[in-house]
This record gives sequence, C-alpha cells and structure tokens, in this order.
Amino acid sequence: MKTMKLGKSDLTVSNISLGCMRMYKLTLKEAEDVVRNALELGITFFDHADIYGEGRSEEIFAEAVGMNPSVREKIFIQTKTGIRKGYYDFSKEHILQSVDRSLKRLKTDYIDVLLLHRPDALVEPEEVAEAFALLKESGKVRWFGVSNHTPMQIELLKKYVKEALIVNQLQFSVMHTNMIDAGIQMNTLFENSVDRTGYVLDYCRLHDITIQAWSPFQFGFFEGVFVDNDRFPELNAKLAEVGEKYGLTKTGAAIAWILRHPAKIQPIVGTMNIQRLKEIAQASEVKITREEWYAIYRAAGNRLP
Repeated sequence: MKTMKLGKSDLTVSNISLGCMRMYKLTLKEAEDVVRNALELGITFFDHADIYGEGRSEEIFAEAVGMNPSVREKIFIQTKTGIRKGYYDFSKEHILQSVDRSLKRLKTDYIDVLLLHRPDALVEPEEVAEAFALLKESGKVRWFGVSNHTPMQIELLKKYVKEALIVNQLQFSVMHTNMIDAGIQMNTLFENSVDRTGYVLDYCRLHDITIQAWSPFQFGFFEGVFVDNDRFPELNAKLAEVGEKYGLTKTGAAIAWILRHPAKIQPIVGTMNIQRLKEIAQASEVKITREEWYAIYRAAGNRLP
C-alpha cells in the first residue's frame, strides 16, 4: 500500500485509513479479524472518536490489536473530541478530559493526531490553544487537526493555537462533490457555482493541510451508499467500466477516484467487511486517467460548463 505524509507533520501513513466508528458493533473475534486484515493490507492509520459507541470502539480496538509498546510503534491512531450529547464542546476542560479517557480506552500513552470533531459555535480559541499546548508538552498528543471546519474557522484557531493543524476531515465522494463543484462551475449561474465550503479544498492545499474524506461511499447525508444502488445506474456502470481496466471492483474504483485528486486526499473507510476492505485496498496504488476521473464525475450527475 502507498504511504503519504500528513500535512506538515513527520507522520508517514497509509494513504487509506480504517475508520473505526462501527467497530463497537463487532464481537472481539470479529474486530480482531478486521484489524489483522487491515494491517496485512498495509493500513497503518486508524481513525477514532470519543463518541463512537460512546467510547466502546476505542476499547475494542485496543483489545483487538493487542495493544502493547511493540504494536503501538507500528500503527498511527487518530481520535476526535468535541461532540457531546445535544451540543458541542471545545472547552479546555472537556478537551483534556476527553483525551485522558481516550488514552485509557486505547491503552496507550499518546495519540498521534487529535481532531476537533465539529465546529463549536461557542468556541473560545484561547482555551483550545491552552489545551493543545498542555497536551503537546505532556506528550499525550503529537499532532492536531480539525474536522468539518471552514477556512475561516481554521484561521480563527490559528490566531491562538501554536501547534500546526495538519488535517481537516470532510465528507467527500463522487456523490458528495461540493468541495470541487464551485471551482469547476466558476463564472456560471449554475446552482453549484455557489460555494458552500469557503473554498476549503484550495485553502487546505495552500496551507499543507491533509483532507481526509469521510463517508466516501455515501450520497446525501447518510442517505445510503451509491455503489450497487439502482438509483445510480450510470455511475455504477462507469465505475464498473473503469474498475475492470485496473482490476478493481466498483468499490475500489470509487476510492481510486478520490485518490486521483492531486490534493492527496486520504479516504477514511468505515467498512467492517473484510472482503470490501480488500477491494478498497487494491485502489491504493492505482492512478486512473484524467479522462476517466471526469467520466466518473459526469456519470454521478455532475455537469461541466
């Protein structure tokens, strides 16, 4: 599997990450099989959040991987904080408490990357800066980032936070393309020419922030997957056609489409299905052509001016 650098960090990680949101639903044996297969496929980066299964996903991952110092040095762990029941919380107190709880559940003494999960409208960036500084100085967190943040929200944090923000995790797939639509349809009156992201893709590229694509197989906001969905026959036909050329399934082709973008986007794949994980991993080293990328984009119903 290919590797990549995360932002301005010294972390060299797999260019595909396993998202562990659903891991809490597995038995220990099932989780062990998923983690073992991921590692055998070359996936070294694992994405968590304190709210996934109310912490159970972090716990079962630590059990499944057999966490010990030897194992820990071979993998990279990312977790997120800030979402609470019914509200968001970027307070210094909550960030510090959340990290301590995640460390305990993960059976480790450090987290490679900590992300702020969803923007807190009541954020006091000075408090975030204080929390990040303490976590960095104590060695509990090595690198920091955000999730679902606009460029200006990141700029506000950067006014106070001294640590580099190396990641912005955003929803992105061939059926969720708002990050690129406005740029493609610039200077038109088409509906998607209106930018709703603050041109976050260009911003992240300019500032060496790695975009991580969550829900790379979803359409809408958790409305379902588009692969093998009868609602999207043209897209599935094109994914099958392009995939066949490279020995990929439609699932693999959908990931190859994301990886083809020069922003070096890292897909966060949440499947707990081992066969599907293998299909995804096969896309790691595939580079589809420019023509194929645009053909898949158009087949998803996106228009070119």
